[in-house]
Amino acid sequence: MGLAITLLVAYLLGSISFGIIVTKIVKGVDIRNYGSGSTGMTNVLRTVGKGPGALVFIGDAAKGMLAVLLGQYYGGDVYAVIGGIAAMLGHAYPIFFGFKGGKGVATGFGIILALAPEVTAIAITIFLVTVFLSKYVSLGSLLGSLSVPINMYLFAKPLSLIIFGIAGASFVVYAHRANIKRLYQGTEYKVGSSK
Repeated sequence: MGLAITLLVAYLLGSISFGIIVTKIVKGVDIRNYGSGSTGMTNVLRTVGKGPGALVFIGDAAKGMLAVLLGQYYGGDVYAVIGGIAAMLGHAYPIFFGFKGGKGVATGFGIILALAPEVTAIAITIFLVTVFLSKYVSLGSLLGSLSVPINMYLFAKPLSLIIFGIAGASFVVYAHRANIKRLYQGTEYKVGSSK
């Protein structure tokens, strides 16, 4: 019963798309019709502004953390990981918004923060340094995400957390496949470029 509750509630939490909600309230627009079409923080930041982008990041990270806490309540680390994966799926494919969501970076950040704060600190450092040097948010997201399973292993985390690190990083890489193509072609959006 606890597993079913964790899966359902975590998925529904993930399906709360703060990108859509915030931009609808602030600008009266559907963010899916602008920029990259993603509901995530980066597209909101680029399209609507820093304030709304920050709100979206906080909301998306919070739902990831809540999903982990719910799983931990019902079944420890294994259920926490299951809850995290369900929240990421909900974020990417939200039932409330036609199954069109974001790429899972902020939600994944909240999940990892709840599971392994020290791993999160390294990932966010890699993200910030990469973005500062390259101006590519997508590249920072990719490298930060890929560092997670490596550091889960190096910090001797339980197998369930290492598996989540691999699954989460794979999810983020898959979600960024169009960005990877643009990075290769040299056409990816840079921080500070025109909207």
